[in-house]
Amino acid sequence: MKFASSKSILALGLILGAMAFGDCAKAQERLRVAWAGGASNATIWIVQQKGLLKKQGVNAEFISVNASPMALQAMIAGELDVIVTSVTTLVNSRLTGADVIMIASIVPTFPAHIVTQKSITEVKQLKGKTGGVGRAGTTTEIGMRLGLGRLGIDPNTDVKLVPVGATADALAALSKGIVQFSILVEPFVREAEKLGFKSLVDISALNIPFHWNAALTREATIRLKAPLITKFVRALAEAIHIFFKTDKDSTMKIISKFTRITNPDSLERTHQAFAKLLPETPTPSPEGVKTYLDYLAATRPEAAKVNPKEFVDSSFVQEVQASGLIRQLYGK
Repeated sequence: MKFASSKSILALGLILGAMAFGDCAKAQERLRVAWAGGASNATIWIVQQKGLLKKQGVNAEFISVNASPMALQAMIAGELDVIVTSVTTLVNSRLTGADVIMIASIVPTFPAHIVTQKSITEVKQLKGKTGGVGRAGTTTEIGMRLGLGRLGIDPNTDVKLVPVGATADALAALSKGIVQFSILVEPFVREAEKLGFKSLVDISALNIPFHWNAALTREATIRLKAPLITKFVRALAEAIHIFFKTDKDSTMKIISKFTRITNPDSLERTHQAFAKLLPETPTPSPEGVKTYLDYLAATRPEAAKVNPKEFVDSSFVQEVQASGLIRQLYGK
């Protein structure tokens, strides 16, 4: 047997190896879910902390990983059942032949802001300026480019975009004057404002369809564990309701636990940023896939030849809807 040389993959393999189970019946009782990133995963944390799968008789394993590619590789290897990540992971994997598919949308657009120096008061003043983004292909880089395009700024010719790293690095680059504008999410928008910068544009208000965070699985997993996937989507719908309707206090405590944010104002801003975006019904829309396919088509022609509907499976959300759960939660 040939083992992978990557230390990170080996480490994940050792963790996941402990999840091995004996027979098929037992396998049907367990669901293995991985996530990477920050507060956009709060609904998954709520599922875990509130025992929303456990109350349905599911023994769920929740695993934090450093990066989505690691989670994807483990899922393709059959070591995970569901991963929570962005549409970029879905599309890039499926274009290379993987049977990955989206079963639920969690954050259906960019929860980010274009933050600038206070002297910049209009979008047109960004022309000729340098902006900070994540590395090529990250959701922040894509969000900046698509956001600028919607605002009438050509991201290729009107401005200069430079990779500055993660969100904290983007804030540092802004504060040092390396860039004049950047893309930030909460609570870093609040931190930037404390340093004298301003939010020029709330990109979420542009309503660009794009699955910033979503639940993915494999078609092979669906064939084996469809009832468990339905239970997962049901738990996710309940968690979304808890997040912005019924239990704000415990939600903010959960966010604090996983992000280590302790400042009350930062927690409030983070909660508000996502509460206004979470969908009552987490339908995985093809439109949120098409946006990224269109973006990708310039460099990957095969992206223009595929049908975005083939990247999503809305049947599990539809089943949860048919059960009456959404109507029961929201009274409509």
